[in-house]
Amino acid sequence: MDSSPINAFTVDVEDYFQVSAFEELFPRTRWDEIPLRVELGLDRVLELLEDAGVHGTFYILGWLARRRPDLVRKIREGGHELGCHSLEHRLVYSMDRGAFRADLREALDSLEQAAGVRVIHYRAPSFSITAKSLWALEILAEEGIRVDSSIYPVYHDRYGIAGAPRGPFRPLAGFPEFVEVPPSTVKVFSAVLPCAGGGYLRLYPLSLTRAAIRRIQRQDGRGAVVYVHPWEFDPGQPVVPSSRMKTFRHRVGLSRNQARARSLLKTFRFGTMSHFVQARGGAKALPLVELGPGEVPKDRNESERSGVPSDRT
Repeated sequence: MDSSPINAFTVDVEDYFQVSAFEELFPRTRWDEIPLRVELGLDRVLELLEDAGVHGTFYILGWLARRRPDLVRKIREGGHELGCHSLEHRLVYSMDRGAFRADLREALDSLEQAAGVRVIHYRAPSFSITAKSLWALEILAEEGIRVDSSIYPVYHDRYGIAGAPRGPFRPLAGFPEFVEVPPSTVKVFSAVLPCAGGGYLRLYPLSLTRAAIRRIQRQDGRGAVVYVHPWEFDPGQPVVPSSRMKTFRHRVGLSRNQARARSLLKTFRFGTMSHFVQARGGAKALPLVELGPGEVPKDRNESERSGVPSDRT
């Protein structure tokens, strides 16, 4: 039996026109007018996972769940785990607390009505829980989310908290069952570099991605968190008229991404986000690291206070 660390295979289910980089070109008021292509790429991802005998975690937009509940059921019937990716892909730090809570509740309701199961996993659009929106973590916990994957411990122009933990941790003393699982990074000398997901998976040579995952396993004794999007498996999608940088980020490596994902699935052990957390001993086995002001993690060893109960528990 393979004793190597288990990796998490995750999918952010959104269509090509719903990405943050193109939101000015595709206002949400026009989304209903645009033909959906998400099923094409989604089916390719589902086929890859079925062929590899792998179950993953799918973070789905509530907007899509309302319009295509059959896709949510298809994912669920494939044995995969469901997560929430917000209602309409609004950046968390673009909302206030009330708007974020309303967005989360409506998205969860859409998903749970479509699938008939409770959803306890969340990933923010474009990893937009940053130093200025850390308040969102407590709202997630209050609303019944138990595993979040929204804090990228890197420097980036749109997201990230540099210096945040690179492995799973508990960010809220009052919610001991609430876990943060960052997307994967690899440490090279003093630099922390993103890897194993999205544009990084499409941009880096496959050999470099494989080496990064092995380095994470060897250095840190844990698996990697891989993330993809259905539109990354649809090279025939329309070319969006945008800046060179945005176009490059969106389209680089689209034609080879399916083969790369297949190779990773054959090379490494994968499972759901729940499997990934349980392989680390579960929530209470993870370190408590509260993220304080100025993007500096603050270790906490003091006794834990009681959390606010959720009507979804």
